[in-house]
Amino acid sequence: KEDGRVSSVSVQQLIEQISYVNKAKMIDHIGSVEEGAYEIYNCVEKIIKQDILGCETIELEGKDLGNKEESTAPEEVVFGDVLWDAHDEQEQMEAFQQASNSTCELGFEKYFERLNDLVAAPAPIPPLLVSGGPGSGKSLLLSKWIQLQQKHSPNTLILYHFVGRPMSTSSESALIIKRLTLKLMQHSWLVSPLTLDPAKLLEEFPRWLEKLSARHQGSIIIIIDSIDQIQQAEKHMKWLIDPLPVNVRVIVSVNVETCPQAWRLWPTLHLDPLNSKDVKSLISAECNSANVKLTKEQEKKLERHCRSATTCNALYVTLLGKTIARVGNTGNIDETLQQCFQCQDTVSLYRLVLRSIEESLQSDKEKGLLREILCVIGVSHNGVSESELMELYPELSSAVLALFIHSLHKMCLLTYGCGLLKFQHLQAWEMVRLEYMEEGESVISAYRQKLVEYFTMQLSQDRVTWRSADELPWLFQQQGDKQKLHKCLLNLFVSQNLYKRGHFAELLSYWQLVGKDKSSMAAEYFDSLKEYEKSCEGEESMICLADLYETLGRFLKDLGLLSQAVAPLQRSLEIRETALDPDHPRVAQSLHQLAGVYVQWKKFGNAEQLYKQALEISENAYGAEHPRVARELDALATLYQKQNKYEQAEQLRKKSFKIRQKVARRKGSLCGFALLRQRALQLEELTLGKDTPDNARTLNELGVLYYLQNNLETAELFLKRSLEMRERVLGPDHPDCAQSLNNLAALYNEKKHYDKAEELYEKALDIRRRALAPDHPSLAYTVKHLAVLYKKMGKLDKAVPLYELAVEIRQKSFGPKHPSVATALVNLAVLYCQMKKQVEALPLYERALKIYEDSFGHMHPRVGETLKNLAVLSYEGGDFEKAAELYKRAMEIKEAETLLIGGKATSRHSSSGDTFSLKSALSPNIFLEHGQR
Repeated sequence: KEDGRVSSVSVQQLIEQISYVNKAKMIDHIGSVEEGAYEIYNCVEKIIKQDILGCETIELEGKDLGNKEESTAPEEVVFGDVLWDAHDEQEQMEAFQQASNSTCELGFEKYFERLNDLVAAPAPIPPLLVSGGPGSGKSLLLSKWIQLQQKHSPNTLILYHFVGRPMSTSSESALIIKRLTLKLMQHSWLVSPLTLDPAKLLEEFPRWLEKLSARHQGSIIIIIDSIDQIQQAEKHMKWLIDPLPVNVRVIVSVNVETCPQAWRLWPTLHLDPLNSKDVKSLISAECNSANVKLTKEQEKKLERHCRSATTCNALYVTLLGKTIARVGNTGNIDETLQQCFQCQDTVSLYRLVLRSIEESLQSDKEKGLLREILCVIGVSHNGVSESELMELYPELSSAVLALFIHSLHKMCLLTYGCGLLKFQHLQAWEMVRLEYMEEGESVISAYRQKLVEYFTMQLSQDRVTWRSADELPWLFQQQGDKQKLHKCLLNLFVSQNLYKRGHFAELLSYWQLVGKDKSSMAAEYFDSLKEYEKSCEGEESMICLADLYETLGRFLKDLGLLSQAVAPLQRSLEIRETALDPDHPRVAQSLHQLAGVYVQWKKFGNAEQLYKQALEISENAYGAEHPRVARELDALATLYQKQNKYEQAEQLRKKSFKIRQKVARRKGSLCGFALLRQRALQLEELTLGKDTPDNARTLNELGVLYYLQNNLETAELFLKRSLEMRERVLGPDHPDCAQSLNNLAALYNEKKHYDKAEELYEKALDIRRRALAPDHPSLAYTVKHLAVLYKKMGKLDKAVPLYELAVEIRQKSFGPKHPSVATALVNLAVLYCQMKKQVEALPLYERALKIYEDSFGHMHPRVGETLKNLAVLSYEGGDFEKAAELYKRAMEIKEAETLLIGGKATSRHSSSGDTFSLKSALSPNIFLEHGQR
């Protein structure tokens, strides 16, 4: 609009049309086209995050940080200092969606049963090999089975990786292992340093798998599709041969012809050729979609043709159906069938498809452009985008490109991945090489050169995108041009882009190709940076320079070149302090990275000072409950752990953990949001509908979900309505009413309305005592939380009988010698100690110690905790010799535990009584109860 008025009649008509469209969004903007596009981009991003994914966007409060990027923490913060590539992750999600898109099941039920048997089989068990010829449906089978598992076994963690064509990023072993490790860390809430050195990463993966699988409560299934396409698969996937952890199962799919010999001994699920019924249903599905009817005679001919090993696989038959459907009712189906019957494998059928697309084009110019597009995509590293094709071929109109892509996508030649066009199947890529590049390396080299010139031109214009960083070094490597590759690597922005996206192994392999060892590479980078610094003027370029210095420092630290890493990190810190402000968050980032080097160098005093400075800056900039603050607390805790300062480490870890829990609660899990939105659709029905137990349960669940998003006011409304409805429908003494009372009490406890919480917990306890068995879990649940509340309120006399009741319930449920009983005894003993009743506490601790020793052995952490508590009691009773002896034993257990799990032991506070339970601490909320399903 200009001066508040619409600039033309056509715009006015457009606005009128839009106003009738549901959920259309208009952006009123005056300014340049670029600014308008930026406004639209921000708007679409916000809609995707809030309305589709359900993520809350939390604006940063406090100081103006002078940089837009600081308002949202970058992805790497989630994983400590580990670098994460959103493009690689998106590519995997799209690969999974594409693999599972087919609606045909192809008689997979029998294979699903076999896969289910593998998951249920007792450990240890080697990986399961899913084998079959090219295009036999391996990816489809695995993706469909993953969907079934996700639906029916929500506690099972499934990690998948779909390998694309050889030589693409998705086939790089170090990136695959890094991605799987990070996904495991993400699910176990573990933020821990992870090496990026490819050799160490592959070597350490079995240990990470053992450690992280122990933290996961259910099964873990790792699925790698087309594993034989991974570069040097047998060498880099040695961990598959080692015994797997008891709750881990691995499934890999291979092409039967290229499967490594050593893997052929594993249990194998071989995909049979399609039977005539499946062939008919696949072809019928394609024909029906185009309203094409086949005669009985044509169906019989097709059935006879699809009987050999190469003509009865899923891809061949699908392509055959699409070819017939493409001809439609207007063409000669018999003639098309005769042409198809000449094609005895998928590659030759793809050739026929390509020729039919060429024939449909109007001019030789269009045919030439089609050839160019397919060849350029074929020689690229990871594919080519539409906009890149338009710039590569200015004579190519968007209408013609759209026509090409529609035909090539429909006929299974091309697909999209991360916004790039790439080949849908390996056989399509092979066909293009045979059809258009059979003259050999000279033709391939010419197309590579075209891409090289295009991306080099981008670099010369200072346009270093993830695309130029992905393609250009790889293209130089393929051409064997070491000189140009060397020059490209010394473009600091290219190397920074690769490193920041975690493509560490790729970057190292390029340097190895140009014949440089780690030290000479470090020296060349540092010299390049000093040279680049001479041309830097102004605040913006200096901030950019500081980023480059930091990236180099981190890269050298990851390579183990600690002495060489200090100088660039120190320079980054100096620049940021001068160009920004000594209290700017980016200064904290520099301090954090520099401290990390000193930790590895074992200069703990220097590291502690730097971490504390970083913590202070982060708290002032972001507030005390931000993930950046949690990161600094974790780093300090790890530092103290290395110095055996367990008490200090423990306090910081607890503080950090609380922050991460609150952040997770604020953001809400996507699964929770999806359920919330699904339930929200029923709100009107709930409001206007009848009082029923189901509606009351739904209201209770909605209350719980809002509670998890920290929306306590809305949660309170739903929980109150659930309680009122249940009292009306079921009566005030029904156990379901106790559930609502319990949840409301937990909410008031959170809001620190302890008197209200106490009243509701007491009512819930009264109902459950009368309605439930004396050892019922729900009764134990209320007893525990009311006891904790009494303790918090200082009503220790009221808490004692409940803690005693908790011991009784556990004894009835598990027997007198179960570890759970020992934990209840410790809780009661701690309470007596708080009441200065050490005489009553002593036998309880001693009994708990005996149970722990009998159950877990003499060197278990819980034995150590109890010994520590007994040491405190002895000390307070004046028996110093016994106290020293007990404390020494406790410390021996602590040291053994630290050695056993690599210094990452969770330290537990001896005086807390309620033993720290990872399972309960990691659950979204330990108080609220969902309805019974």
